[in-house]
Amino acid sequence: MQTNTFKLFVFFTILLTFVGINHANAQSKNDKFIVVLDAGHGGHDPGKHAKSGLKEKDIALKVVLGIGAILDKQPDIKVVYTRKTDVFVNLYKRGKIANDNNADLFVSVHCNAHDTQAYGSETYVLGLHRNNTNFEVAKAENEVIFLEENYEENYAGFDPKSPESFIGLSFMQEEYLDQSIKLATNIQDNFTNKLKRKNRGVKQAGFIVLHQTVMPSVLIETGFVTNTEEGKYLNSKKGQNELSTSIANAILDYKKEVDRNVGNHLEIPIETKVITQKNTVTNVVFKVQLAASSKSLEPKSYNFKGLNDISREKVGNLYKYYYGYTSDYNEAQQLQIQAVNKGYKTAFITAFKEGKQIKLSDALKSKSN
Repeated sequence: MQTNTFKLFVFFTILLTFVGINHANAQSKNDKFIVVLDAGHGGHDPGKHAKSGLKEKDIALKVVLGIGAILDKQPDIKVVYTRKTDVFVNLYKRGKIANDNNADLFVSVHCNAHDTQAYGSETYVLGLHRNNTNFEVAKAENEVIFLEENYEENYAGFDPKSPESFIGLSFMQEEYLDQSIKLATNIQDNFTNKLKRKNRGVKQAGFIVLHQTVMPSVLIETGFVTNTEEGKYLNSKKGQNELSTSIANAILDYKKEVDRNVGNHLEIPIETKVITQKNTVTNVVFKVQLAASSKSLEPKSYNFKGLNDISREKVGNLYKYYYGYTSDYNEAQQLQIQAVNKGYKTAFITAFKEGKQIKLSDALKSKSN
């Protein structure tokens, strides 16, 4: 098992360096903001399905085409589809389409299923599973690779049924995690606030279709085809139009924010992206900054939307409020997502060494040395 894990680590590290450099060089040449829309499943792979006859592949395609129709009206946006008809597309080819087009975003649309009347939407970014539910959702989507020819060669021995196979997946998306969380949050906010749908949150799991891409990427589980009422909504023209509009607007809002902050984003050098080989960064503490204010608040959960483990530091005339305290960078990522789900949309990870704040990139570099 350790040998297989090491092989996965080496494979993903080499792939990240090769693809990441090509992507970075080509991205600056694009005049338009490129969005790749991926309708899950297709062809002989129906995806999730219900006794009523609803199929995930059909709903996902209609929602994606609706998103594309809205985005296509924007002169500065180019839409690329992984499929526009009922055909089967290998998972690795979906990511390749995004990479070859030097995409700015990759958005994969799916439906969920369960043996109960579970309902609601959730949006995933790539990461290690922190609970069995996330693992099961990712495993169900990833098992599509068994329908592909030469899957053992194309996925370098990746086994969707083995948690150990997911160790390398988060290498590829480390650089884009913050942006992916931002887009995922926009999508969930629109579903919740505008469509009044149950919010199952922004989550992390090891979806192989996300790991193939080198840009901010999300996978949306729009709802449960197995829920009687939600299934009808997902299969209706009204429901599909509402979902398409909400997702498209979330993408447009994300793009506006990117346009406002061009040049301000701190990018971590490619050579430091292998930070998840181990969890702990020696002599470094990570915290999630929630807010900065001139007002002094007691660092209690009732002042911070129920979040515990709050700390406060005065820097000049401002008080900075932090959530969590850990040397485990993976855990810090989870804390950031928890903060975002609580409503702190701009929460970000900070690093401290010997009591002094340091650049996050420096902290991660010290881990890779």
